[in-house]
Amino acid sequence: MRITVRVKPNSVKQNIKVGNNEYRVSLNSPPLEGKANEELIEILADYFNTSKSKVKIISGHKSKIKVVEIKMEG
Repeated sequence: MRITVRVKPNSVKQNIKVGNNEYRVSLNSPPLEGKANEELIEILADYFNTSKSKVKIISGHKSKIKVVEIKMEG
């Protein structure tokens, strides 16, 4: 499944909100050296109850709006 994600780096609290056909994810990490992308993959893997290797950023690696592919287990 592919989802659109809008990220907010440098947030005080991590969370995920769903609305308007996109996921809004607040991250603690800064958008430097891929740290925010790594944190995003960890959060989404936990949220969808799958492993990190099943979550892949398809586009938007350096953008706040990303397309993410999640391969569901089972």
